[in-house]
Amino acid sequence: MPGELNWLSANELTKGYRKRKFSPVEVTRAVLKHIASADRSINAMCFIDEEQAVASAKASERRWMRGKPKGGLDGVPALVKDILLTRGWPTLRGSRTIDPKQDWNDDAPSVARLKEQGAVLIGKTTTPEFGWKGVTDSPLTGVTRNPWNLSKTPGGSSGGSAAAIAAGYGPLSLGTDGGGSIRIPAGFSGIFGLKPSFGRVPAYPASPFGTVAHVGPMTRTVEDAAVMMNAISLPDSRDWLSLPYDKRDYVKNLKGGIKGLKVAYSAGLGYAEVEPGVRRLVDRAAKSLAALGAKVEEIDPGFEDPAPAFRVLWWSGARSLLSSLPEEKRRLLDPGLADVLEQSMSISLDEHLEAVKQRGALGSKMRQFMERYDLLITPSLPISAFEAGKLQPDSELTGKWVDWTPFSFPFNLTQQPAASVPCGFTEEGLPAGLQIVGRMFDDWTVLRAAHTYEQAHEWADRRPSLVFATG
Repeated sequence: MPGELNWLSANELTKGYRKRKFSPVEVTRAVLKHIASADRSINAMCFIDEEQAVASAKASERRWMRGKPKGGLDGVPALVKDILLTRGWPTLRGSRTIDPKQDWNDDAPSVARLKEQGAVLIGKTTTPEFGWKGVTDSPLTGVTRNPWNLSKTPGGSSGGSAAAIAAGYGPLSLGTDGGGSIRIPAGFSGIFGLKPSFGRVPAYPASPFGTVAHVGPMTRTVEDAAVMMNAISLPDSRDWLSLPYDKRDYVKNLKGGIKGLKVAYSAGLGYAEVEPGVRRLVDRAAKSLAALGAKVEEIDPGFEDPAPAFRVLWWSGARSLLSSLPEEKRRLLDPGLADVLEQSMSISLDEHLEAVKQRGALGSKMRQFMERYDLLITPSLPISAFEAGKLQPDSELTGKWVDWTPFSFPFNLTQQPAASVPCGFTEEGLPAGLQIVGRMFDDWTVLRAAHTYEQAHEWADRRPSLVFATG
């Protein structure tokens, strides 16, 4: 039915195009109509290019009619987080300090790859200013809300992408993750999100936050993320830190199950406290993986909370990004980000180098730990979504968003692949996520385990009741 087209997966869409059940134009118009209705409440989109989207869909329709689609994403609607450069569209990064009236001539590598595959780019999703925090609100675009409960945050910093995917704005979005910015909102919003191994998805320009920053897919199904990875992992010479291209098919590697995989389960990494309702859901997910054939052992990796080192590195990135702003532009910043900038000015070279040293020790520790295990699983988050518009659930916390995201940023420091897959709903009806962490460079096993778990539970079939039908 036309009113259901916006909810179809990328795989379902391309199958439908091939059989001529519906067209890319019909799908694009259904998506645009749904966004126009639902986003008044959610505020997940900061830019929509309806004219270009329809034109792209018409071009895709002609290719499908000739039986010559560009690739596995031809005609599939896709969204782009407003951190990634997109030719012809302003990339304002949630900030009032960026002038929209300039030439926008470049596509980030991941955006370019989606275009080359024929994806229909709809628009850009909201982000906190420069992606600096784990929730999504900014002085430029206001507060983005969680489709499962509009009073709650969808998380961040890829919160616009997560809310949009959860609300049925299409099947695909690009996100970025420098400390959990894909996995935090995926966990809060009940979708799938993958932070690939660092360098697996080329990035350009380099993030000001350095080598903790990753680009990855955000989708409702693991298979759609794998389809995206086949495209966005293709090489781009602009990224000199990117990994050598691996030609393995991410979709084909989803099959095979997880029987015999050695899985370490850490409910708190040895130092984090988890809400009882979330803990019950993650415990149940661990048991489910065991029932599916994995050898699950409850064990902590054995490292101390790396938040102090991470904070030094992240705050240093903010300093690099913002310290040259003139005073009149500094006054336009999110007050929380302005405070981070002020704090960053006291970081010494010795402190920075010590944080780099601690990061190296953590990376070495996890490489050795993962020699004994194929995967590590944890909660994606220790809590469920809290009030929208707030930086953190407890005003007594002093570390800003880092304090309530203990499971995500350690694996930005180590650069390992890590995903959040939905693992159920709390008694309040809010999603919870299971984080699956892989060995460095082994994105395929992370996706295979997530797919196996998803197929046993089918969380992707559940939709927020607050998102009303628009067909």
